[in-house]
Amino acid sequence: MLAPRSPGTGPQGVPVNTSAAGAGVLDAAADPEWRLTVTGRVRREVVLSLDDLRAIPARTARLPIACVEGWSAGAVWQGVPLRDVLRLAGAPGDAHVRVESLQTWGMYRTSRVAPAHWRDPLTLLALRLNGEPLHPDHGYPCRLIAPGRPGVTQTKWVHRLVVE
Repeated sequence: MLAPRSPGTGPQGVPVNTSAAGAGVLDAAADPEWRLTVTGRVRREVVLSLDDLRAIPARTARLPIACVEGWSAGAVWQGVPLRDVLRLAGAPGDAHVRVESLQTWGMYRTSRVAPAHWRDPLTLLALRLNGEPLHPDHGYPCRLIAPGRPGVTQTKWVHRLVVE
C-alpha cells in the first residue's frame, strides 16, 4: 500500500517501509555472531564481524532515501565504503555485486550493484544513521546506502556480498 510519510517519523528521524520485526530478522540481526561474507568472483573470501567493519576507516555522507511509497528523506549515514570491502576480497573492477539481506523472503531481499555504483566512495555499508548506531528497522547491523538508487535497492540487514 502506498502511503505518504511525514518527515521525521520513524526511528532516528527517518521513515521505514519494512520493520525488522515485519521482515522477520530481529533475532538474526541481533546475533552477536553476525558476519558479513564477501564471496564469489574474488581472489579470497572475506568474513568480517561487526568489529572488523568498524575497524575499517569510515566515511560520512548525507544521502536521501527515495521510497517507492512516495516519500523521500535525507539523512547522515556513516559506514565503510563498499569499494573498500570489495578491495579486501580482491573483487575485479568490472564485477557486479549481489547484496543479500538476512531477510529470507520478499522481492527486495537482494539488490544488484553495478561497478559504477560500488566504486563510488559514497556507496556505503552503513553502520550508523544520524550519529547513532543503526536502529534494527533501518538495517542493523549493516545496510547498503548509495547515491542515485531507489530506496528499494538500499538493502537492509546485509550479511552477504556475492561478486559476480
